[in-house]
Amino acid sequence: MALNSATIKSIQDIMRKDAGVDGDAQRLGQLTWLLFLKIFDDREQEWEITVKKYRSPIPEELRWRNWAADTEGLTGDGLLDFINNKLFPSLKGLSPEASPRHRVIHDVFEDAYQYMKNGTLVRQVINKINESLDFNRSEDRHIFGDLYEQILKDLQSAGNAGEYYTPRAVTQFMVDMINPQLGETVLDPACGTGGFLTCTIDNLRKQVKTPDDEELLQRSVQGIEKKPLPHLLCVTNMLLHGIDVPTNVRHDNTLARPLASYGPKDRVDCIITNPPFGGMEEDGIETNFPQKFRTRETADLFLVLILTLLKDGGRGAIVLPDGTLFGEGVKTTIKEKLLAECNLHTIVRLPNGVFSPYTGIKTNLLFFIKGQPTKEIWYYEHPYPPGAKSYNKTKPIRIEEFDLEKAWWFGEQPKKKGKAKREGEAPAEPLFAKRVESPQAWRVSIEQIQSNGYNLDIKNPHDSSEAHADPDELLADYQNLMTELQQTRDRLKDELFQALEGSKH
Repeated sequence: MALNSATIKSIQDIMRKDAGVDGDAQRLGQLTWLLFLKIFDDREQEWEITVKKYRSPIPEELRWRNWAADTEGLTGDGLLDFINNKLFPSLKGLSPEASPRHRVIHDVFEDAYQYMKNGTLVRQVINKINESLDFNRSEDRHIFGDLYEQILKDLQSAGNAGEYYTPRAVTQFMVDMINPQLGETVLDPACGTGGFLTCTIDNLRKQVKTPDDEELLQRSVQGIEKKPLPHLLCVTNMLLHGIDVPTNVRHDNTLARPLASYGPKDRVDCIITNPPFGGMEEDGIETNFPQKFRTRETADLFLVLILTLLKDGGRGAIVLPDGTLFGEGVKTTIKEKLLAECNLHTIVRLPNGVFSPYTGIKTNLLFFIKGQPTKEIWYYEHPYPPGAKSYNKTKPIRIEEFDLEKAWWFGEQPKKKGKAKREGEAPAEPLFAKRVESPQAWRVSIEQIQSNGYNLDIKNPHDSSEAHADPDELLADYQNLMTELQQTRDRLKDELFQALEGSKH
C-alpha cells in the first residue's frame, strides 16, 4: 500500500475508536512516537551498513523490527502489557550519558505517553504503518516529508497545540531572507515542531558538496523546545531531514537559564524563530533577566534573549505581535536595546488571518543585524492576494506571495528562480540602498522612532485605512466613544425618569 493522506486519516480513524485517546493532540502524540520508532528502525538499517560497528541504543527485544514488524505478532492485552511495562519504562530509563543516540531516545520518551487502551487497535495502527511506510524507499521518504507537514498543520485544530506550527510560507520566506551559509550556526530557541530548522536544513543542503560539508551541516542547526509533544515531533522531523543524531534539538525551557550565564561559546550566527506570544511565563522565570527587562510576556523575554545570543554581525528574524511594536513600559526598554545594538532594517507587516485559526492577532516579521545601530527602518505591508479578504485553513498564505517582497528586498526585478543574496553580504552600495518606496513600502528614520517614544507600530503613509492607527488616536477614539455612551445612558435615564414622573400625575 502506498503512503498517502488517506493512510494517515485511516490511522487516526482507528485511534478514534480507542477510549484511551481523547482529542487530536493525544492522537498526534500517540502516532508520532510510533512513527519515530519506525523511522528510527529504518534509519538503523542504513546505519548498520554505513556506520562502522554500529550498535543500536535500543535493547534488541525493544527494536521495532523485533516486536512490531510482524503483522501476526503481539496484539491485544499482550501488546499493551509489553508497551506499558517493558517498552516505555526501558526507553525512558536509557542513560542519556551512554551516547548521543541514547540521549535522543531518552529525551524523546522522557515525556511521551501511551494513551491507547485497546491492544487490538494498537496492532491495527502498527500494521498500517508497516504496510505504508518504508523510509528507505526514496519515494516514500519524499512523500512522507509532505505528509508530515500535513500532520503538523493538523495541530492547528488541536487546541493550544496550534502554537507549534508556523505557516510554511512564512518560515520559508524568513529563512530565504536570512539565507544561512554552510559553516554558520543557526538557532531556533523556541523551535516547536522544527519548521524553521527544516527549512534551514534544506537551504544548507543545497550547499553541500563533500562528506565534510555534510558533517558540518549535521552540527550547524540547533533548536530548543519546552513542551514534550512538539519536541517529539521536531526530533522526528530532524530524522526525516537527514540529521542522523539530532542531539542539537533539546527538550528544555530556553528562558529558564540566567541571561548572565551565557558566554561567547553560546553565541550563534543566525536566529530564526516564532516565539510564543500572548502567553505568560511561570513565576520566577523573569528573575533570570536584568531588572529593567523583567516581564512575564514570553515574546518580550525571547527578544531580549536573542539580542544576547547573536554574535556581532549575526542575523536575526523573529515573528512578533503588534502589541510588542506599540507597547510601552518594559517593551519600550527592550525596543531601545534592540535599536541601539542592532540594525533593525526591515519589518514586514502581515495581515489578519496568517496564523488562523490559532490566533487572529496581527503579526510582524522583524529582520535585524547585530552590532550596528539602527539608522532607519524599512516597512513592507504584505497585501492579500487579488480577490482575498483574509486567510484561513483552506486558503493559507503561499510562498509565491512573497515574490514581491523578495524582489523589493534588494531593489531587484522579480525573478522566477534564483537564490536570494545573503543578507550579510552587502553589494557595492550600502545595504538595501536600491529599495524604493511604494504603496506597500515606506521607511522611517531612527529620529522619528525615538521622538515617538520607540513606538514601532508605524501606519502605512500610503494607505488611508485605519489598519495600523496610532495608539494615542485609538485611545482618544475609545475615550470619545465611552463619553458618548455615557451621555446616551444619562439622556435615557432622564427620559425614563421624566416618563415615570409623568405617569404619577
